[in-house]
Amino acid sequence: MLDAAIKALSQVISPPMRSILWRSIGLALVLITVLAIGLQRLLSWFATSGEVWLEGLLGPGWHSSLEILSWIVSIAAGLGVVFGGIFLTPAITSLVASLFVDDVADIVEREHYPAERPGVALPFSQAILEGIKTALLTILVYLAALPLVFFAGAGFLIFFLAAAWLLGREYFELAAMRFRPPEEAKAMRRDNAATIFTAGLFIAAFVSIPIVNLATPIFGMAFMVHMHKRLSGPRPELIESARQVR
Repeated sequence: MLDAAIKALSQVISPPMRSILWRSIGLALVLITVLAIGLQRLLSWFATSGEVWLEGLLGPGWHSSLEILSWIVSIAAGLGVVFGGIFLTPAITSLVASLFVDDVADIVEREHYPAERPGVALPFSQAILEGIKTALLTILVYLAALPLVFFAGAGFLIFFLAAAWLLGREYFELAAMRFRPPEEAKAMRRDNAATIFTAGLFIAAFVSIPIVNLATPIFGMAFMVHMHKRLSGPRPELIESARQVR
């Protein structure tokens, strides 16, 4: 597993990957900025108009409590872009990865597995759907863990473990579906859940590093291509099976 991670890291800035790297970074930055600003605007609205609306709904007796809440939300709004960017990065990189899954996998397979038959490119709609589902699930899990951030850092640990599970799950399935029908790829992921979760810890560590985490789609996909190869071995017949299903 460590060897696979090292190989993936070495390919992130390799010449064949650079074009994909810059495109994925550019797209991730645009999406993170737009969504983070949206979060900041939402919090700003709540700190102003939202307070008046809630007081009218709950009554004057709530005025002091709502003022305190408005003050807290005002501070949160000021940090909205920064916090939103950090919070949304794993979700955004999941979505971005779905756009470049086959470009990255093709390069890894050509360089490290030239004697084996290459995988079949995922239909664009299927890749995007998988990315959207993972991005939304990531946000939901993070929102559920957010209140725990204020309790001895438990939320941060949950964030990290959730990222390991979610990102490991997505990248492995994207790599596996190049060779297997979707249901078979998901079944393989379940059968190797412990190994894939452990591999996901590498991706979660990578996505936790500011700036560097913008390259997560490249690292994550390259890493899981290697992991899929190690778990399944070369099985050319799966190519034909995948073609028939699609």
